[in-house]
Amino acid sequence: MRLKDKVAIVTGGAQGIGRVYALGLAKEGARVVVTDILDPNPAAKEIEQAGGQALALTVDVTSERDTLEMARQAVERFGRIDVLVNNAAIYGQIVRRPFYEVDIAEWDRVMAVNLKGIFLCCRAVFPQMRKQGKGKIINISSSTFFKGVPMFLHYVTSKGGVIALTRALAREVGDYGILVNAIAPGYTMSETNLKNPAELDKVNVQARCLKRTQMPQDLVGTVIFLGSDESDFITGQTILVDGGNAMH
Repeated sequence: MRLKDKVAIVTGGAQGIGRVYALGLAKEGARVVVTDILDPNPAAKEIEQAGGQALALTVDVTSERDTLEMARQAVERFGRIDVLVNNAAIYGQIVRRPFYEVDIAEWDRVMAVNLKGIFLCCRAVFPQMRKQGKGKIINISSSTFFKGVPMFLHYVTSKGGVIALTRALAREVGDYGILVNAIAPGYTMSETNLKNPAELDKVNVQARCLKRTQMPQDLVGTVIFLGSDESDFITGQTILVDGGNAMH
């Protein structure tokens, strides 16, 4: 198993793509800390029922107190933190509208969760990773940044910020053996997107080199690779996983 005995934190891991990340990491031998503002216990129990080890924590990533406690409990339970998957984000609740109609409070909330949340989680795990002399941070961005998707300005901007954060942070923490990379998924049939009109998926399928629907499982291999020792000389990079729609 490629992640045997490693400890991975997955934010936003209670459902959707985050849950699939958590299950995939556990299948490769990682001990997984499943965190979410929603109930993370069912996902953690699913890991344990499959023979893995998991810790469920209710965490609001916009809270410094919550993120510091997340790191503390992870170390208390498992002794280390090897991988942080910054997956928590606001997406499904956003109604697409022109930028001049975006509510200011909604803008602030999207930035707080999608960008500040990553900043706080990285700060929380940094002391332990520095102490270990090694760690992997995987930030989830979006292909919308590369395509400049309209009517979605705050979300797209937040995901562009994730890539900027990834690059700058990689420069800062490389001397400590900490690697920071990002994944930019395409339009994926998560629980949220299953509620959207089927036409949205058809449009995205037609724009890809690989003309099929993207599923959450299509992203798991990249997360495992970036969390494993196989990626020990890769940092500051963004990997687009979207079947060849956006390219950079």
